[in-house]
Amino acid sequence: MGLLLVSAAMYPLNPAPWVWVAMLLNAVLWPHLAYQWARRAQVPYHAEHRNLLVDAFLGGFWVAAMHFNPLPGATTLAMMAMNNVAIGGLRFLLAGTVAQILGMGVGLLIFSPAFVPQTSQLQMYACLPLMCLYPLALGWICFRQAHTLGRQKRELLALSRTDSLTGLLNHGAWKDQLEVEFQRCKRQQRGGAIALIDIDHFKSINDTYGHVAGDVVLRQLSKMLKQNLRAADVAGRYGGDEFCVILPDLPLTSAAVAMDALRDRFATLGYEQNPALTVSLSIGLAAFNPAHTDATRWLNDADQSLYEAKATGRNRVICCGDGEPYYELLDSV
Repeated sequence: MGLLLVSAAMYPLNPAPWVWVAMLLNAVLWPHLAYQWARRAQVPYHAEHRNLLVDAFLGGFWVAAMHFNPLPGATTLAMMAMNNVAIGGLRFLLAGTVAQILGMGVGLLIFSPAFVPQTSQLQMYACLPLMCLYPLALGWICFRQAHTLGRQKRELLALSRTDSLTGLLNHGAWKDQLEVEFQRCKRQQRGGAIALIDIDHFKSINDTYGHVAGDVVLRQLSKMLKQNLRAADVAGRYGGDEFCVILPDLPLTSAAVAMDALRDRFATLGYEQNPALTVSLSIGLAAFNPAHTDATRWLNDADQSLYEAKATGRNRVICCGDGEPYYELLDSV
C-alpha cells in the first residue's frame, strides 16, 4: 500500500531509474530484512524499536522525494506517527518525528527542494487503501494485544490467589473471601459456618514416609474437598497441613454432619505407594456469631474448636457457635 502511494506521487516527477529501484527495495526487501534483524537480535523488542525508527527515517525521505505533496506526504507521516504512538507512546512518537525530520533532510540533499501543492485524483485514490486499511490493521493488532494482556492478567491473578500444590485458594485469598462472607452475614443477618481442618500427625507422616507421601496426602484432601463440598462453599489451604472451608448459609449442626462425613471418608482412603499409611483429620467448626465485630474473631472460634479437637484425642469434629460452649453444640450433634 505504501508503494502504491509513493509511486503515484513520484510518477509525475519523472524520477531516475534508481529511485524506482530504491522504492522497490524499500517496499519488498526492507520488511524481510527488518524481520530477520529483529528475530536474530538478543533483545527483539529493542530491535523492533530500531526498525520502526528506520521506517520513520525512510518515510521522511520519501516525503521529501515526493516534493511534500500534501495528501501523500501527510498520509505517510500520519500512519507512521500512529504506529509510533501505539508502540511506544509520546516519547517514541517524538523519537520517530526526529527520525522523519532527518529523513527529510537527506531527501532534500538528494532531490532538489520543491513543493507540489496539488494532489491529483489518481494520487488521492492511491492514498485511500493505506488510509482505510492501515488503521484497521493497527486497531486489530491493538485489540488482540489488549485481549492477550487481559487474559494473562487474569491468569496471573488466579495464580497469585491459588496454592500451587493443592489448587485451592491460598491463605491470603481465602481470608479475603472470609471477610466478604462475614460482611454478608452481618448485612443480611444470615448464618453460616467455617471449618479449620488439620491433618493429624502430619510431621510424622513426612518423617516416616517422606515429603512426597506428605504431598500426596495434601492433594488427596484437597481433591476430596473439591468433590464433596457444595458449589457455594469456599475451600482453601490455610498453611502447612491446615485447610479451611467457608460454609455459607449452613447451620452448624448440618456443617458438623458434613465435616464428620468428610473426616470419616478421608480416614478410609488407601495409598498405593504406602499401604500401611492411614490418615485422620481433626476439624474445628464455628458458626457465625452476630456479636463478633470482625472476621478474625469468627476465625478464632474455629481455631479454638480445632485446638479442642486435637487436645481431646484428635480424629474428631468439635464445634463452637453463636456464643455457646463448644461441647454443648457437640452434644447436640
